[in-house]
Parts: sequence; C-alpha cells; structure tokens
Amino acid sequence: MSLLVVGLSHRSAPVSVLERASLNADAQLKLLQDTVAAEPAAEAAVLATCNRIELYADVDKFHAGVAELSTLLAQHSGVGLEELTPHLYVHYEDRAVHHLFSVACGLDSMVVGEGQILGQIKDSLARAQDLHSAGRLLNDLFQQALRVGKRAHHETGIDRAGQSLVTFGLEQLSAGADVQRWARGKKALVIGAGSMSSLAAATLARSGVAEIVVANRTFERAERLAQILSEGDDTDVLARAVPMDAVPGELTRADVAVSCTGATGLVLTADAVAAAVEGRTGAPAGAVTVGVREADERPTAETPLPNAGAAAADDNCPLDLSSVPSGFSVMGEAAVAGMDAATLEQHGAWAAGGTAVDRPRETGRPGPEADAELIGALAATATRVGRIPERRRPEPVAEVPRPEPVLFLLDLAMPRDVDAAVHRLAGVRLVDIESLADASADAPMAADVDMVRRIVADEVAAFGAAQRAAHITPTVVALRSMAADVVAGEIARLEGRLPGLDDKHRAEITQTVKRVVDKLLHAPTVRVKQLAAEPGGAGYADALRTLFDLDQETVASVSRAGNSTTEKNRGPA
Repeated sequence: MSLLVVGLSHRSAPVSVLERASLNADAQLKLLQDTVAAEPAAEAAVLATCNRIELYADVDKFHAGVAELSTLLAQHSGVGLEELTPHLYVHYEDRAVHHLFSVACGLDSMVVGEGQILGQIKDSLARAQDLHSAGRLLNDLFQQALRVGKRAHHETGIDRAGQSLVTFGLEQLSAGADVQRWARGKKALVIGAGSMSSLAAATLARSGVAEIVVANRTFERAERLAQILSEGDDTDVLARAVPMDAVPGELTRADVAVSCTGATGLVLTADAVAAAVEGRTGAPAGAVTVGVREADERPTAETPLPNAGAAAADDNCPLDLSSVPSGFSVMGEAAVAGMDAATLEQHGAWAAGGTAVDRPRETGRPGPEADAELIGALAATATRVGRIPERRRPEPVAEVPRPEPVLFLLDLAMPRDVDAAVHRLAGVRLVDIESLADASADAPMAADVDMVRRIVADEVAAFGAAQRAAHITPTVVALRSMAADVVAGEIARLEGRLPGLDDKHRAEITQTVKRVVDKLLHAPTVRVKQLAAEPGGAGYADALRTLFDLDQETVASVSRAGNSTTEKNRGPA
C-alpha cells in the first residue's frame, strides 16, 4: 500500500485561502482525471467540503507523488503553488488511513462530532467510482472509513461532543440563547437547495420558525425542498419556493437567512444587506465604528513662547534665524536642531523678557563642567518660560454599543456567499465559516472523543493488516497455480508411461499427489499471510516469489483479475 493524501483544511489554512482554493464539481472531475493520468498515481479520489480540500492517491513514489499532487491542487484551485504550499499537509500510508478515519468520525471537523462528513465521503467515493479513478485500495479505504464513522457514532456519544455545523451556527446566531426559543415565530430565508441548505432548512423547521422561503437558481429544486418541508410529519412550518431574483425582497421580510450555494461570487453584498435592513426598519444600516477623540492642544497658563516671526523682527534676539537649518520652529521640538547650548540659553533668557546672557562664543568644544552649567541654566529658563504646547495622541473611547440585530445571517458556503463587510453593519449579526472556526477553537473535548480515538487506532491497525495480507494473496494464488500445473504435468507424464492405467487408479493417484502438494504448501502459505499482515511484512511477497521463482507477470495477472472483480462488485457502503 502506497496511499498518499495531500490537502489543506481549516486547521492548516486561513479561510481566505480555503475560499480561493475551493473546487466546484467540474473542477473536481478534471482534477481526478489529471491525477490518474499523472505518472506517480494509479488511483485518485477528491474529498472537497466547505472547510477542506484533500486529494487521495495510490502512488508508486512518495516524493514524486507529493510534488505532482501539490502541483495539481495548485493548478486546479487557481492558487499559486508558492502561496499554497505553506498551508498543505501530507500523510502517507498508515498515517493517511488514520487521517481519513479521523475525518470520517468527525474528529477533524470544525465542530467535533458533526455527522455531515459521512455523506461527503460517500459522495467523494461515488464520484471516483463513476470516473473509474478508484481502484481496490481507495474503494476499500473509503468504504471502511464510512463503516468506521458509523461505528463511532453508534458506539460512542461523539454526537454530544459537538453539534452539526448548522446547529452550531444557529447557536452562535442566538448568542447563547436557547435556539428553539430564539427561532420560534421567526421568518427564515434559505438560499440554496443542496445538502447543507436542506439540513439548515430542516433544522430551522424543527426549531419552530413560522415560515421558510427557499430560493435557488434551479427553481424546481427549491420547490421540491419547500414541498418536503411542508409535508414533514414533525413540523407544521409554512414553506414556499421563490426564484433567486426574489431574494432582495424576501430578505427585507426575513428575520434569519441561511446561505450555502456553490456560487463563486458573492450572493449577498453589503449594499444588498444594508438595503434590506433599511427596508425593514426605515433607517439606514450604518457601519459601527470605534470612536476616537480629536487630537487636541492643551494650552498652558504660562507665558507662551514667541513665534519665529517675532523673534526675527527683534534686533536684540540673540538667535540668527538665517543660519538655522530649514524646518526650524520656535514653537516646535525642532528648535534644538543645529544650535549649541550657549545660543539656546541666550535665546531662552531673551524670550522670558530678561537680558541676554553675555557669553562669549566658544570656538572649541566645551568641557564637561561647561556642559553641566549650560544644562542647569537651560533647565532654569524652561521652568520660568513654561512648557511648549504639545499635540496629544488620540485617546480611544468606549465602543459605540451595537443596536439589537433585526436580521440574522448564517453563511455556510465556501467560498463565502455573504460579503464579510456585513459584519460592520448595524442591526445585522453575521456568522460565517471564519467566525464559526474562532468560536469552536476552545470547545471542550468530551470523554467520548477519547473513545473514538481508540476506535480509530484499532481500525487503522486492522485495515493495515488486511491490506498487507491482501498484498501477498496474488503471490500465494500464483504459487498454488504453479503447483497445480506441476501436478497436471506429472499426471500426464504418468499416463504416457502407463497407458493401461484404469480410471479408478488414475483418479486415486491424482488425488494423492494433490494432497501431498497441498500439505506441503499449507503451512508456508498460512504462515506467510500471517507474517505479511504484521507491520513490515510487505517483503514476504517478494521473498515468496524469489524462493519459488514465480513469474511476475503471473502474479500481476492475478492482481488484475482481483481488481476486475472488485470493480464489478463495487458500491458505496
């Protein structure tokens, strides 16, 4: 087994990268075709959800496989390889099996324990089967992953460790309040009619909303979903379908809207949401910002320093402004630039209305004693003159309280359906994939999660053993086929030497020879299967072929026959 998975998810990449790297159905099919056409890959499957994109392949070379799969992901996602590479993760052989089984159990989901991933894995397998890109390895792997996921949900309380993405999103919209109490009587708009949108609609119906409007680009699918909701036995919600161009008007009526489409662009812009809020409330939905105080100047009670113009107009000013570098300002901090301490002291005394200090200009650098004297005089002058007015930094003030939302938006699409700028609109609460990831980061892990991890570890070991044992089966079959040919040849030679041998004796001799051969081969073939199932047992098949001089093409033909049988009988679990 040389299973390789290269991918990125909400754990390895920011939402902005996942949005740009998302693959629609056509892109997934093209990616599968190009992967199996590439040299290192014999089989391929793509698992693409709202928060992960993973490419699985059976490869014959690890490094070449990683390079090829990474390049293909970059090409088909439209994100440059250099930008994509830091966010990619790679799993190989048993680690790849462990990763998929963990994903199937909901351990790697944004909301731990969510069960939607099982349906997505099933769709991924069906897509690969339809395209004939899944052979024995990926068929076995994905079908076993589905069984492991079902076992985890059946034998543990992993469902209690986390909710589905829809339920968790509604909890975030309700800001911790009871969802059914929060939803009761509200009018809901569901944009999209796929699996996630259908789940959202059903969840809203069970939560007690009064009305659900379904909008979809294919109106027939919207009608079908609305009919299912209306005819549900466990709800009495009113449901109807509308075309996509009716969304702006329905958004004005809606209390809560859920969007999950396959659109590559925005479905709801900030302007459209703002217009809906204004149409609902009659007031513009302005942006909520953090206020700051205007920068202010605090005047001092002391005598202000004269400005540069006054200084220049007085012949008694000891400061020669023409010799000061440009940018000088008596009122600013630049006043000390380009002046020696003696000149600055004289100017300070003159500015205070005193008599200029008659100090001779020193041509050389003053000593430490002179510096200390000048600094002391300057400090005394500054005390009399007072401080220069300074411009203070803006001080933050308390954030303006947001008004109570009148419109609740849940965006479950990847890439996003709702403009992220809606977060800043007053009167709107938006929960999207990015905010769900932040909210679920600190979710507590239940004890059931540990139970599921043990199930995954056991299943990974069992799957690896079964694959290693299956790897040697064609060699064992080829060995027994060779032994049967040897027996048939020897019986034919015996008949040539004993032409008078009757049928009864011929049958007895033939049966005796076969029993001898079977007994000689039984122990070695059983033992080699046991050894091959253990870690590191892959080399036993090669040893068996070498010891019995088995033809490699014969073994390969047995493998091809097995793959044909698997392909004929394949089907999702």
